[in-house]
Amino acid sequence: MTQVRGTGTRGLLDRELESPSRVDEITDRLVTAIAIGEYLPGARLPAERDLAGSLRVGRMAVRAALARLVELGLVETRRGRGGGSYVLQQWPESSTAAVGRTLTMRIDELRDRCDAICRLHGAVCRAAAESRSDRDVAVLRECLEAYRAAESGLSAQQADGALHLAIMDAAHNAVLKQVLLELEASVSIGAPAHLWGETATMRQMELRALHDHDQLVDAIADGRGDDAEALARAHVAIDFEHISAAMRRAGVLTD
Repeated sequence: MTQVRGTGTRGLLDRELESPSRVDEITDRLVTAIAIGEYLPGARLPAERDLAGSLRVGRMAVRAALARLVELGLVETRRGRGGGSYVLQQWPESSTAAVGRTLTMRIDELRDRCDAICRLHGAVCRAAAESRSDRDVAVLRECLEAYRAAESGLSAQQADGALHLAIMDAAHNAVLKQVLLELEASVSIGAPAHLWGETATMRQMELRALHDHDQLVDAIADGRGDDAEALARAHVAIDFEHISAAMRRAGVLTD
């Protein structure tokens, strides 16, 4: 019997995932992720397989979307050792329409998910304050100093991610950590990296985050669960502030 390629449920699914409208949607999502600072200039995007898993689409759709990002001048593809797709620029004017479309379509979902992330981060930090060991505190302070010393932009974002992962580990609850990472991944493709916002306000945000980090690490180290929870919830709310700022820049939200 001759096998007909692309027939049956699997074939229909593949065609749907690779359809032009689906590729348009994934392209917009990636353009927006770069614009709002999930991936900063110099950052390497996840591999096609990982992006497909995060976005719940087929690899062909991801490959087509990445090819469009190359055409738009947002990323470049490097071959060989250390190869992959690397971000070149964050938010050229050509990205504005895609950012507006994507955030407008997802705003209610993003608001609820960001609120849930704030609440869950608070629970994680309370657990860290209650369960941290002396070694955990030492690691947190090392991560804090690494963030303090990091250069603005990608290095600071990576140091921030390392600090937040250390806080999750200090909570000593693998299930709570996994739930939080999965929830973050539903907002930020690059979880646990947090949104880093626009270049114009980036350094101001980083210094604000440093102040928050100082207070949060002290609260966890001192075992002050109530303070750790409140500080974490206020700190992580920065992510939705970045989303709102991006919507204003895209002209789809006014104060």
